[in-house]
Amino acid sequence: MNPRRTLLKFLAALGVFGPAGLSGLVREALANGNKPVAPGLHKLKGEVTVNGKPAREGQAIGPGDTVATGRGGEAIYVIGQDAFLQRENSTVNFGADAARNLMRVVTGKILSVFGKGERTIQVSTATIGIRGTGCYIEDEGAGATARTYFCLCYGSVELTPGAAPQEKETYSTRHHDKPMYIHNDMKMPKMMVPAGVINHSDDELTLLENLVGRWPPFNSQYDKRY
Repeated sequence: MNPRRTLLKFLAALGVFGPAGLSGLVREALANGNKPVAPGLHKLKGEVTVNGKPAREGQAIGPGDTVATGRGGEAIYVIGQDAFLQRENSTVNFGADAARNLMRVVTGKILSVFGKGERTIQVSTATIGIRGTGCYIEDEGAGATARTYFCLCYGSVELTPGAAPQEKETYSTRHHDKPMYIHNDMKMPKMMVPAGVINHSDDELTLLENLVGRWPPFNSQYDKRY
C-alpha cells in the first residue's frame, strides 16, 4: 500500500487535520499519490487574509504577498517546494524581486518546511539563514524586550541575533536537537539561550513535507506531540 496514503488516512483518523477530517486538503494529497499538491492555500480556518483581503481556498501565494491570521485563524499553504502551517494571530510576508528568498515573520507562529536552496527568515530578534530545513517559529513582535522561539527541527542554519551579531551560531540538527529563545534585551548576558521543544509536532511536519512530495529525515511517531 502507498505509505503516504496510509499516513494521511492515519493522521486524519487521529484528528490531526481538525474536526473537518478528510477535507479538500487531504483528498487532494491522497489523489496525488507521491506527487506534490498544487501550490496555493489549502486549508483555511477562521480569519485569514492575503494582502489585507479575505483569503480563499486555492488562492496562490507568491513573492510580495502578506498572509495574516486573526484570532482562531489558521492556514496551510504551499509555495513552490515549501509548505507552511500558520497559526492564529500571525503575520508573515514573502519578499519580492531581489528579496524573493526572504520570508519575514512579523509576529506570531509558523511551522515551515523548505526544499533545496538557501532561504533567509527575518524575525524581530534575528536573521535566520537556512538550507534544507524544517523549522518552527514563535515571534512575540518588536520591542526592547522582544523574544523569538526558534526550533530547527532538521536541516542547517546560520542564526544571527540582531542585538548581538557576534553571538552568531551555525549548526545542523536532525530531530529538534537545539531549540532556542532569541532575545533583544541588552540586559541579558546572552541573547540566545536554550529552550524546550514546544507547540509543534512530527505529525504536522510530516503532513507539510508530504504536501510537497517529501518525507522528513526522521521516523515519524504518530502519537507524539511536543
